[in-house]
Amino acid sequence: MSMFAFPDLLAPKYIGWLFDGLVVTLLVSLVVSILATLLGVVVAVMRNSRAAPLSALALAYVSVFRNTPLLVQLFFWYFGAPSLLPEETVVWLNTTHHVFLFGTIELPMPTFEYVVGIFGLTLYATAFIAEEIRAGMRGVAATQRQAAEALGMKPHQVLRYVLLPQAARIALLPLLGQYMNIVKSSSLTMAIGVVELSYVSRQVETETFRAFQAFGISTLLYILTIAMIEGVGQVLQRERHHLAVRR
Repeated sequence: MSMFAFPDLLAPKYIGWLFDGLVVTLLVSLVVSILATLLGVVVAVMRNSRAAPLSALALAYVSVFRNTPLLVQLFFWYFGAPSLLPEETVVWLNTTHHVFLFGTIELPMPTFEYVVGIFGLTLYATAFIAEEIRAGMRGVAATQRQAAEALGMKPHQVLRYVLLPQAARIALLPLLGQYMNIVKSSSLTMAIGVVELSYVSRQVETETFRAFQAFGISTLLYILTIAMIEGVGQVLQRERHHLAVRR
């Protein structure tokens, strides 16, 4: 057989493993995207605040989390922070727990690895998303705020009904870029034991010794996921263009 023959495909069992890993990647990325967006709004508002302490605190947060590697942050939350807790608490965190829904349905709680992965990635992504939202807020014309204040709106009303809706439209495409980064960055959570797509790819490669197939398929799955997000962005961009033309 030629050395250039197409390598054997993975067994269905391992293909299933990879898709299970993809599901975990998508769920982690979705949860992180939602939480980081909500926190990002808070940090962006603090950054634009006229209160110097709030602005300084937000700036410090953004500087710390944007300028330190995500992997180091994950290691800190997973290995460093628990070392400051009592031993009983650490044992409890690393024990599997269940919750009962409606008193009868037993559901497993996320393990410590997943909680830390989501927590660490959320704090990291928030720093980037906050800056995108802040840029969107700064893109709103000052006359919009002035007009709202002239109508008697209170600061929180101006923020809710005038600034944030327009800032969201301005920052929409950059935010989609950050969501794509979250999907890619989620692969680093494998370092603390989160069984996402990259982690499963390594498991498949170790068991089958077929690195090309394992990492090749996982790469395609990442590409397809990012392409779907990019497709959403293009659709939204066309809709914005059509709306602008109609106006």
